[in-house]
Amino acid sequence: MKENRNRKSRRSRILMDLSSVSSLALVLNLIVFLVTSKGASGASFTFVNRCDYTVWPGILANAGSPRLDSTGFELPKDSSRSFQAPTGWSGRFWGRTGCTFDGSGSGTCQTGDCGSGQMECNGLGAAPPVTLAEFTLGTGGQDFYDVSLVDGYNIPMIVEGSGGSGLCASTGCTADLNRQCPSELRVGEGDACKSACEAFGSPEYCCSGAYSTPATCKPSVYSEMFKAACPRSYSYAYDDATSTFTCTGADYTVTFCPSSPSQKSSRGTTPVTEATPTTGSTSQGSGSESGISYSGNGYGYSGSGYSSSGYGYSGTGYSGSGSSSESGSGQTMLTDGSWLAGLAMGDSPRTASPSIPQSFLMALTAVSLLFSFLYL
Repeated sequence: MKENRNRKSRRSRILMDLSSVSSLALVLNLIVFLVTSKGASGASFTFVNRCDYTVWPGILANAGSPRLDSTGFELPKDSSRSFQAPTGWSGRFWGRTGCTFDGSGSGTCQTGDCGSGQMECNGLGAAPPVTLAEFTLGTGGQDFYDVSLVDGYNIPMIVEGSGGSGLCASTGCTADLNRQCPSELRVGEGDACKSACEAFGSPEYCCSGAYSTPATCKPSVYSEMFKAACPRSYSYAYDDATSTFTCTGADYTVTFCPSSPSQKSSRGTTPVTEATPTTGSTSQGSGSESGISYSGNGYGYSGSGYSSSGYGYSGTGYSGSGSSSESGSGQTMLTDGSWLAGLAMGDSPRTASPSIPQSFLMALTAVSLLFSFLYL
């Protein structure tokens, strides 16, 4: 009798222990779900127009990425609009200006036109020159983003992340390059500013042919002019170290004309007529350009290779600080320059791999599920 009671008591304790393990497994499942659900849902993009005129944003998803709710829309001044993008999505955004559309949505734009003849771009990209914001939402929750002047410039733009973890630095170009665009790059009466590649088409400017590698394609006097004005933007195809940024689990705001003088207000000013090369240098340290301040162990610019009377920028910009990896995408990214150049050009099929914390959480999920099935 006593032995039977002891056996029953031990069996009860074992069942209680198994029940506790099962409960713990369920709790772990819940924690993992809450931690990873943000990364699994992708990100939201909010477009904000601070210009003193209407902007018509364009959206182009890269090959293999789904179309968002719109590919082109009207964004009046002081208004905003948001879209949701799934994990793994990659593509680019830009602002079109000087557009005329009729009641059916048919029309064209002076800058950034996508050639569809409609307000919706319908899978077509922007005609240069145009300021581009480029994104890859990684499957592991880590996103890559940049603002590129590789295709020229038409409108001030910044990208800011919120609610994420990691460096998540703001990037973009708040300077009004249309005001100071050299005559050989200028479009119309200061509507936009071409890249040297677009203006001249030579391989050394386009990083093509014999100049298609990071070792052979170097910054030009024109790309250094762009870099001096907008230190965190891509100025040419292999401008990776200070131009690509990462963030995990964030939502993003793309703001047109965040603080600098608007494109329209700049027209009628006297642009720079010619860029004169100088002996420029690039050094580590701190610096300040065009209302954008940055400090720490990042990249500073001294004698940017561009010299001309009347060249200069003022206005209130954004600020950032930290190490060189903070002002870029991280030193580990530099060994894959060809992919980063593809990301800058918007044609990279690669997506981010899961980070170590994400991989750990996935393994923890598998173990906790195994306990649940064994002991429930």
